[in-house]
Amino acid sequence: MGIFQAGLLVPVAIGPVIGGALAGSFGWRAIFWFLTIYSGVFLLLLLLLLPETLRSIVANGSRLPSNPMGKYPLFIYQKVTDTKWDAVSAEKQLSARKHIDLARPFRILFSKQAAPIIVFLAIYYAIWQMSITAMSTLFEESYGLSETQIGLTFIANGAGSMIGTLVTGKILDLDYRRIKSKYETRSTESSLNNSHDISRETAQYDDHFPLEQARLRLVPIFSLLQCISIILFGWTVQYSDHVHIAVPIVSTFITGWTAISTQSVIMTYLVDAFSDRTAAASASLNLARCFFAAGGTSVVMPLSNSVGVGWAFTICVAVQIIALSGAAVQWRYGGTWRRQAEEKKREQAAEDERKKHMLV
Repeated sequence: MGIFQAGLLVPVAIGPVIGGALAGSFGWRAIFWFLTIYSGVFLLLLLLLLPETLRSIVANGSRLPSNPMGKYPLFIYQKVTDTKWDAVSAEKQLSARKHIDLARPFRILFSKQAAPIIVFLAIYYAIWQMSITAMSTLFEESYGLSETQIGLTFIANGAGSMIGTLVTGKILDLDYRRIKSKYETRSTESSLNNSHDISRETAQYDDHFPLEQARLRLVPIFSLLQCISIILFGWTVQYSDHVHIAVPIVSTFITGWTAISTQSVIMTYLVDAFSDRTAAASASLNLARCFFAAGGTSVVMPLSNSVGVGWAFTICVAVQIIALSGAAVQWRYGGTWRRQAEEKKREQAAEDERKKHMLV
């Protein structure tokens, strides 16, 4: 997850630099001409280089689809790969086509198992985007920077985001292994002292594993650091006559680091909690954070103009502190709610199986 998100964050670091250079040299319209050309070239590369990978169509890559667009460039990959396929078994490896449930992300979003932590992340993400949105205007007004110089100031935020997600991924792995090791030790000791059969112990392993402890332990640390960096950014920009521009730029590095680290933590937790609905869980998180960010970025400058930059971001931090209660609720009740949901799912599966046997 860390490596994947680091790749997505490369444009956050270099995009504003390119945009600032284009706007400063050729005017702001040049940015959109550049994006149009870039998108067209990238679309062409996708058509030429990206093969079909959906298992319900191409199995493990050994089966060519009937669609002409799907055949290319898959047949080229098949010719150059060292992988040996069994043509007979390829048909058996086709996955069943899945029903598209457009409402599933909304059900996860509004479920008690996910809503507290998703709302928490959405608020923190929105305030991060509010600080990024305000940067260009505030740096121009407070420090008199040109468009090219403003673009360079975004490097710190992008670099913090990329480094943060890579480092956080490693820390998450270490935390998970440590918690898992302790849990397995306790489970082994418990099984020796009880007469439960092995299948019973195995069936209960996932339900009782302390997933919240393994995944959410770092949330308060990242939250506190992001709150400090947001306040530092707001008040240093307000008193720009007395504070060097390096200070708010460093604060954006910390904000980018902590914001994307928090997002990585929550995203990984949701993927683990909804392991059979990972795409829907990711979609629910994206829906919430983008919706909150859209609202936040629309009010950040009016709020700053009304009460001042320092107080505007102080209000944002107050909202963040209140939102932290969502993470606390998830920590306290998330495991119980997950077990209840799994039990309900097993009961429903048993009921469906019983009805099926009755029909037979």
